[in-house]
Amino acid sequence: MAAPLARRAGRSAAAALWGAARGFASVGSDIVSAAPGVSLQKARSWDEGVATKFATTPLKDIFYGKKVVIFGLPGAYTGVCSQAHVPSYKKNIDKLKAKGIDSVICVAVNDPYVLNGWAEKLEAKDAIEFYGDFDGSFHKSLDLEIDLSAALLGRRSHRWSAFVDNGKIKSFNVEEVPSDFKVSSAEVILDQI
Repeated sequence: MAAPLARRAGRSAAAALWGAARGFASVGSDIVSAAPGVSLQKARSWDEGVATKFATTPLKDIFYGKKVVIFGLPGAYTGVCSQAHVPSYKKNIDKLKAKGIDSVICVAVNDPYVLNGWAEKLEAKDAIEFYGDFDGSFHKSLDLEIDLSAALLGRRSHRWSAFVDNGKIKSFNVEEVPSDFKVSSAEVILDQI
């Protein structure tokens, strides 16, 4: 198995082996192939959902032929996600675009309607594309699913970020715990592009 790309602040060799054993996506792997048959739901209002017949977006349409920065987080309206994670990307959008990034995407295990309301509240919808992974299948395919039932959130996503070029993962960062915000910020990914 290829060693994971997950960069973890202050991680030991034993912790890196833990990541490899878990099977996190790795540098050079194809993010679309890692999640076969998975589609995401672009953030939208209920009326937009009805108008599009609840259309989903295949991963190939999101990643192939583009340079994408994607970050995943446990959920809309939660503390670190609202106060630090999304704002770090919103604040650095011009720097990311200057490095040739076509899309900056936030994905969470939420429905697209909740993500739409949250993106509007954060005034981030013009800078960042928000996608719902309503059933967690994208995160589960990438082995980024975590049980946060103790925080009354249920099955969610680890906090993570990646730079993806034409579907290939070029850098990948996973926080040790979902409340951490050390390796998945826009500032970290900027240095990896």
